[in-house]
Amino acid sequence: MVPKRLELLSRPVPQVRTIALLVNPNKPNANPIIQNLEEATRIKGLQLYILKAVTRDIDAAFASLIQSHAGAPVVGPDPLSARAADQTGGTHTVPAIYDCRVYAAASGLISYAPSIAAAHRQASLHVGKILNSAKPADLPVQQPTRFELVVNLKAALGFLARADEVIE
Repeated sequence: MVPKRLELLSRPVPQVRTIALLVNPNKPNANPIIQNLEEATRIKGLQLYILKAVTRDIDAAFASLIQSHAGAPVVGPDPLSARAADQTGGTHTVPAIYDCRVYAAASGLISYAPSIAAAHRQASLHVGKILNSAKPADLPVQQPTRFELVVNLKAALGFLARADEVIE
């Protein structure tokens, strides 16, 4: 998912040469996310600036982001994403991509993630099978098959307002 998010974030801001990753270092998935994005940015010829922050450090992380001149952050999966959405959509007006639609809805620019509604339907089918006497160990592991790209138009317009030129 991380390389796909990088690709999607690169489209509206193709001039960006440095990408930031905002990640909570205390999460067990932090290192795989960092490694995936390092590989993806290397392939695209981009610089990666890693911002490790927990919720209480988010303001300092964004100050560091602005000082680094990183053009766009990929925000890792974590509750700190809500605070990051407030920061990116608010005072800093930094285009960012998130792992959940609620953050794009809050004030972030873009989210790309598995459809929560489709995942709930999939889970309910599993529960139904279990209630009909299927053994959970016999059920196949399900991967998401439906993904959603969500764009916050208000955040996008705020980002476009800063552009030197907008071409239709």
